[in-house]
Amino acid sequence: MTENNNKNKIIVGISGGVDSSVAAMLLKEKGYDVEALFMKNWNDQTEDGKCLWEDDVEDAMQVCDKLDIPLNTVDLSKDYWEKVFKNFLAEYKNGRTPNPDILCNKEIKFKAFLKHAENLGAKKIATGHYARINSMENSTQLLKSVDNNKDQSYFLCCLNQSQLHKTLFPIGNLYKNDVRKLAKDGDLVTHNKKDSTGICFIGEQPFRNFLSNFIQPQRGLIKTVDGKTIGEHDGIFFYTLGQRQGLGIGGVKNATDAPWYVVKKEIDNNELIVAQDHDHPL
Repeated sequence: MTENNNKNKIIVGISGGVDSSVAAMLLKEKGYDVEALFMKNWNDQTEDGKCLWEDDVEDAMQVCDKLDIPLNTVDLSKDYWEKVFKNFLAEYKNGRTPNPDILCNKEIKFKAFLKHAENLGAKKIATGHYARINSMENSTQLLKSVDNNKDQSYFLCCLNQSQLHKTLFPIGNLYKNDVRKLAKDGDLVTHNKKDSTGICFIGEQPFRNFLSNFIQPQRGLIKTVDGKTIGEHDGIFFYTLGQRQGLGIGGVKNATDAPWYVVKKEIDNNELIVAQDHDHPL
């Protein structure tokens, strides 16, 4: 394949992790004209003064050097803030617990990223997601990965037909341990790199401290479903419906030893409602 043959040009969203590294390697081995594109979506620094993405882009550079494919970068931090993170904060302020990965996939990875890849001449993009695509004559289906433990199809549920049609998931038919083995056999620096966790593109940070940078916490009362005050919370947006750990409730008079669960968040009153029944109707 030649670089001028755009029909076969695929741009891989490379994160500096093992999954996207192997996705790029597999496509290169199949003869596609492969380029990599690294997204910078968050610009805050860690305590040691490094940007959160710096280590990842260094790994991405080493992978691309090994595979002999070009590496492009794009700064989508403004898009991420406007289209994902603002919504993330608004949901927390309203007492809900959002999943930013779903919106991030819809608006950033498979929209803003896709647009930039098309501007670079790509006909399709590829990522290291654990999911599969079934292309039919009139539609494209999103399918679960063969690896149920790593399946990410849920986080891709809001992709439309156009986005799916322009996307490849090269590792969707593989298990995680096979992906790591392929990376090791291919001498990729990411073969033993720890899987990323935490908020999409923001990474692992003490969540309460991080969220408090953007939402001012306000202490309030913890009450039972019948209105009895049994404690105080640190800020209602720190808690999730169904949460059991970290409530700081103990020694409640006339209560059983059964665990307490968050069953409702009263935003207007800044009150956390709890019950000793995980299946409480609230």
